[in-house]
Amino acid sequence: MTRSAQYISTNSPRRDLGADLVFTNGRIYTVDVDQPWAEAVAVKDGRFLAVGSKEDVQPLIGPETYVRDLGGAFAMPGLYDMHTHPDLALGPRYSDYLDVGWETPEPEQVKQAILSYADAHPADVANGGWIFGKHFVHYTFRKAGIEPCRDWLDSFIPGRPVAIMDRMWGSCMANSRALELAGVTAETHDPNNGYIVRDPLTREPNGILVDGAYAMIMAAMPPPPQHALLRAYREGARFQSARGVVATKYLHVCENRLDALRAIDISGELPLRVEAAISWQDDIFPVARRWELLSGERHYYRSKRLNANAVKFHFDGTAEPKTSYFLSPWPNEKEWRGSLNLTPEHICDMVAELDRKRIRVVAHCTGDGASDIFLDAVEECRRRNGPGMRHQCAHSTILHDANLQRFKELDVIAEFSPVGWYPSNFTIGARSAYGDKLHKAYNVRGVLDHSGVAVMGTDWPVSSIDPWIGFEALVTRQNPWGEMDGQLGDPVTIVEAIEMLTINGAYSMGIEDQSGSITAGKTADLIVLDQNLLEIDPKGQLHKTQVQMTMLDGAVVHDPNGWAKDSLQACRVTSDVPDFYPVVI
Repeated sequence: MTRSAQYISTNSPRRDLGADLVFTNGRIYTVDVDQPWAEAVAVKDGRFLAVGSKEDVQPLIGPETYVRDLGGAFAMPGLYDMHTHPDLALGPRYSDYLDVGWETPEPEQVKQAILSYADAHPADVANGGWIFGKHFVHYTFRKAGIEPCRDWLDSFIPGRPVAIMDRMWGSCMANSRALELAGVTAETHDPNNGYIVRDPLTREPNGILVDGAYAMIMAAMPPPPQHALLRAYREGARFQSARGVVATKYLHVCENRLDALRAIDISGELPLRVEAAISWQDDIFPVARRWELLSGERHYYRSKRLNANAVKFHFDGTAEPKTSYFLSPWPNEKEWRGSLNLTPEHICDMVAELDRKRIRVVAHCTGDGASDIFLDAVEECRRRNGPGMRHQCAHSTILHDANLQRFKELDVIAEFSPVGWYPSNFTIGARSAYGDKLHKAYNVRGVLDHSGVAVMGTDWPVSSIDPWIGFEALVTRQNPWGEMDGQLGDPVTIVEAIEMLTINGAYSMGIEDQSGSITAGKTADLIVLDQNLLEIDPKGQLHKTQVQMTMLDGAVVHDPNGWAKDSLQACRVTSDVPDFYPVVI
């Protein structure tokens, strides 16, 4: 039996009940518990008018209705990628920064890439001669018996300022000239949200700056040009749309980045909904107008598809520099538990204050100590404020078993990033310091078993922006390409994975009553796929899924086969997929 809804604006005259779009003869998985499957849908004014059988939608077909026979194709709600960084992934490329070009480069490859870049880009006054880019990997240096530091960089390029990010964006390696321009000396105090690695006797910086400390390097450099940010966000969003993503969270933004997103939005080129999270700390780059944005300027960017009502925190670090903050010492360490970038008191007060302002906190937590403190802060926030915003534990890499039930109790979103979900050379190598903790990483199963809400974030450029790779890893916890045997963690079912990437994502954005499932009255978001996810063997197959059409708010935003080219609802967004290749690990 069909369910239908009619939405008439009070500011416009009543219109006929004819649908704008009708899709029939599909295998439509709705993610609606009251009506899991449908054969047809009708769309009007950007919302599902009816969901049911062909007979149910037939009366809604008028003379101007566009009708499409899906030919038995599988369709479902669009995907939600709840953590990604197109500006960090593509901005350096379009700024013509250094790109080493290897996923796990050896030290000699890093050296040659820097020297080649220096030859091809002579120093000039405009950029101060800076060489900046990505990336090096700590563990490949350890394997080679080389310490990544200023002395190593100075040995082959001492004259120009050089700074290169690590693969995880958790630390930066800078040479002496870069440290000099940034004013980083033995007397420089560590920031609250990071630290400078130093010589134990002289306290001179050795060239590695961890977490918020490398923002001092960024502050000394020219900012990325606006054209690079525009292109990065535009092409990143287009690729996401082509892979079926209808909503996303772009984390770590500043005023320049919000300006770029707004420009894309008002030009009609934003093919998905974006929740942008403003950087609280100067983690990756300085945020000069943080307080102005938080006090209200963020609303200037608000539209149907864009909002900036979230803040990104870095509570701890990452695996390679051993800065994930644990409740117990790191493996093979007597006392070192990692780095907590903010005091528990700071965290507690800020979570409560932002919650009162209806601003979502997205907290980077890789160690079980960081997530424990975050959950404590939300608990105190609920005591002070009562029920409020759904705050998000980003990465949730290692969780303490006793905290699994608290995600449900406190209405905190557990977000998992796919970089560690399956065995690979990078996963095993870069996270080898976790020891036995690695096999407890990304405990999605544990959160779901305790009725918590879990979502997925690709965390591009740390891992691939293609959500289908993480999708498969969720339900197998194995390497999608069979490049390495074994399994990391406990898998979830395909139905649970679909819910994580659809209705749970909408829930984490506070729009589950409007989107996230194919339900009459909700926004008409729908993707058509080349295979039925519930009938295939996911191992080695799910990540190959191709999206044949993406529809957002009743507008077709990706249509490579021309299925809806004649639709009056067709969006101005181009369906051409950018020619970059996302990182795969």
